[in-house]
Amino acid sequence: MENQPSLAHHTWDSSLDPLAVPLFLTLQWAQGQSLARMGPLLAKHGLSQAELDVLATLRNGGQEKDGSRGEGRFELTPSRIQARMLITSGGLTKVLAQLERRELVSRSRQEGDLRVKPVSLTPAGRALVEAAMADLVAATGAWMRHALSSEEMVRLQTLLARLAGMGPARETGDDSRE
Repeated sequence: MENQPSLAHHTWDSSLDPLAVPLFLTLQWAQGQSLARMGPLLAKHGLSQAELDVLATLRNGGQEKDGSRGEGRFELTPSRIQARMLITSGGLTKVLAQLERRELVSRSRQEGDLRVKPVSLTPAGRALVEAAMADLVAATGAWMRHALSSEEMVRLQTLLARLAGMGPARETGDDSRE
């Protein structure tokens, strides 16, 4: 990643979009840089990327059993976890089993539908994901702030959110390929 080729003279077929190729490659390299920084921190907390994703999904998106967002356990069904992550149902089952063995999540039967086993973040799981996220945000934040100003970070986050389908679409102009 340190020896990245220059994007100014990429050698891809000229029929490929000359703006999309360098952007695509730059996004891949930025993701690689981010993942390289995350690896040692995940290892420090004894988590895989998939385990962190599940715990963070529960912490961010789960509701407590009483419907509030307070200090207790957060809960989602496996199908809701899967819908918020890029993981297969088989992959999620494996990760949930690992987290349950480590007592970071618990599973219970849902009244009225015994097929559904909601996943709850345990106090130990919540403490671990919050500590891991604090370390990850500190490390990646320092890396990003070294390269970007606060204004650039806000602008980049807005653009990437739009690209990821999480923000408003741009108004199409003359340069649109749509």
